[in-house]
Formats: sequence, structure tokens, C-alpha cells
Amino acid sequence: MMSQMPRQAALPTCPSCAEPLDAGDRFCGACGYDLSVVPPHPEDHPTLTMNGAAHAAASDSAPPVPPAVPAPPVAPVPPETAGWSTAARAPAQAAPAAPVVPAPGVRFDRPAEPEEYSLQAPDPRVAADSAPAPEPAKVCVACRAGRVDDDGYCENCGHAQPRERDHMEAEPGLLAAVSDRGLRHHRNEDAFGLGTAVLPDGSPALVAIVCDGVSSATRPDDASLAASRAASESLLAALPQGTHPQAAMHEAIVAASHAVNALAGEPATAREHAPHQNAPACTLVGAVVTAGLLVVGWVGDSRAYWVPADRGAPAARLTEDDSWAAQMVAAGLMNEAEAYADERAHAITGWLGADAYELEPHTASFKPDRPGVVVVCTDGLWNYAEAAEEMAEVVPLDAAVRPLHCARVLVGHALDGGGHDNVTVAVVPFPAPPQGAGSA
Repeated sequence: MMSQMPRQAALPTCPSCAEPLDAGDRFCGACGYDLSVVPPHPEDHPTLTMNGAAHAAASDSAPPVPPAVPAPPVAPVPPETAGWSTAARAPAQAAPAAPVVPAPGVRFDRPAEPEEYSLQAPDPRVAADSAPAPEPAKVCVACRAGRVDDDGYCENCGHAQPRERDHMEAEPGLLAAVSDRGLRHHRNEDAFGLGTAVLPDGSPALVAIVCDGVSSATRPDDASLAASRAASESLLAALPQGTHPQAAMHEAIVAASHAVNALAGEPATAREHAPHQNAPACTLVGAVVTAGLLVVGWVGDSRAYWVPADRGAPAARLTEDDSWAAQMVAAGLMNEAEAYADERAHAITGWLGADAYELEPHTASFKPDRPGVVVVCTDGLWNYAEAAEEMAEVVPLDAAVRPLHCARVLVGHALDGGGHDNVTVAVVPFPAPPQGAGSA
């Protein structure tokens, strides 16, 4: 406000029109110039003489500055014009400005100061449209009241919030998968990949890959994620080109193996490696379902089950574990109950990883004579429904038309049983319905 501005020294004439002024005038009576905004003369700028020598501003020999000559009185400014801006009070006719005569020995050839430009206020409508919407504050899943900080902890109760991979769900079309951290593990080391493809004859193909990271290895979560992505991408690229599903599954497992092997040479593996750990590793199981063919492939102890829609027909396990227990049973040294009761039962003899003895992808193809679903899962599920008959009892009757609901029920069954491991399951209906065509 004008009342808060410091008073300027009296000026003899108006800086705008050179009209004589009275002492105490705040506006020019001729042109209305606002005298309170006249900037003070700079006091600290060095000056140069015309011949280039420095001018001693404080020298005794410097000529004294003549005092200002009092200006003759002028008419006072009408009160109704007090406080107007210069632009609002433009005079009808302004007198020409008097030329400025430089003082002796002072240069006025310095670069002109940049003028101030008035900035137009932004349009609030445009500003509102361009401003990014603020992210809603995350609320704690435990107390439902505290805000979650950037580190993932509740500011109210301190509860650690679930991470993105702690619980994952997907339903791209007519198949679905659910993965959960379980109740005992500190992170989810499982991963899955889903998709649909169109075969050269126009019929659809459904693809599901499930991987389980080896906990005793370095970066098991990264290994399962890399393998699931590589295998599913390989299948979705090969099937539309006319590659037979069983051959495509074999090549997908090889691609997944290469992806996991590559992790061993990354700096992150060296940083996280501990003496008791091996290179990144995981197991893999996958299924490809077409209109009349079911293909499975696996390495390790993750499994695939066949559950017919007609529960009067028998269910079946479609894979054989690469594990110590399976070897004992195959060799006739133990029956299945004895082998899986041994503490060495879940020691795997095949996996994907740089330190695997030898990669041996297993594939098998089937032609079911009736509709049903394929359950593709990690041992976090089948530990609680090991036999095919037990798995069929847990699978809902409408699994083929509600695959996501079925996957949730199966994960819930494992959590209700204790949830000692990560749990991941994919549910794929057979045969692949025509409306499942398209890429995902």
C-alpha cells in the first residue's frame, strides 16, 4: 500500500513531463505521474572520466553538487485522483521530457537496464487442467486410520504395508491366476505369466506359466519373475507362427533358462550373494490349452493337475516332480507316502539357473475327451492338496467359467492350511473357448 512505502526525497521537476513540483507532492499535477515510485539514484556505481581515468567520487577536488533549486508552487493534486496508477491517469497531453545533461566526468554509455515486464496472471482454469492430480494418501491395512509413509510403514501403528508382489491377481480373458506371499515368508518369491494367442487356423490358445523361486539361491524373486516373463513371451510369439504347442513349450523353457542364467552375471547378484547361497534359480511349470490339445511343460517340483468338469471322471496329475522323493518312488526304494514324509522330500533335482547340473525340459501333451480345467501351481498349494483327488475336491464346480474365483479359493485353501510357503495358482479352462481368441 502507498502508506507503507518510504517517502522519497523532494524532486524539483516531474521525471515524466518536467513539470515543476512542490515539496510533498506525491503525484504530478500535470501528467499524474506517481512520484512515490521514483527509484533512488544509485549510490555505489563506479564512474569513469571521459578519458578513461577513474573518477574519485569522494575526492576533495571533486566539484560540489549544486543544491536543488526549489520549484515554484503548483496546483495541488485533486483528492479524487490520489492513489491512481499511472496507466489509469494518462494525461490528455504530456509535455516532452527535458533532456538529461550528464555531470562533468561521468559516463552515461552503460548498457541500458532491462525493463520490467508485467506478467499476466495465469488463467485458473488452465492451471487447474494442467496441474497433476495429487495421489490419494495410502491408508494402513492394519489400523485403517494411519497414513503410510514413503518407506511403507504406518505412521499411526507402525505396521509394515504389503508390497506389490505380496498378493497379485490377473484375469486376461478366460484364464486367471493368483499369487500370495503366504503366512510365513517375508516376501513372495513366486511369479506367473498369462496370455492368449491366435493360432494360424484362427483358433485360440491359452498360455499359463507359474514359477517358484528357490529360497536358498540369490535373488529367487527376480529369478521367478524373469523366467515367467521369458517363457510366456516366447510362447505367445511362437504359437501364432504355427509352431506346435509342445515344441513351443520346450523352446519357452529354454528361453526361461537363459533369462535366469543372465541374472548370475548382474552386479545385483554379486552384492546380495552370501556364502550359503547359489546363483539365482527357480522352478517352472506351464500349460498351453487349445481347442483340442493340452500341453504341459516343467522343470522342478511345481505341478499341473487335470480336473474334469464331470467330477464322476477321475482327476489326474500331469507332471512328475524333479525331486528327491520322486526319484525314490521311481526307483522303487520307497512308496509315495514314505518318500514325501522324509525331510529330504522337497529337495529338488532339477531347476532353472546358472548352477543347474543340466537343463532337461519336460513336456507332455494330452487330448482330454471332456471339458475341465488345468490347475497350474507351486508346491505352496499342492502341499495342502497333494493327490489329484484332493485337488479336485477343492476346485469349485464352476471353475471353467469363473477361473479367478477358483484361483482365489485354492489360494485360500492353502492359507487356511497354514500358508507355510508362497502360494501361486493359475486356472485354465479346457477346451479353449472361441471367444478366448486375441492377444493379451
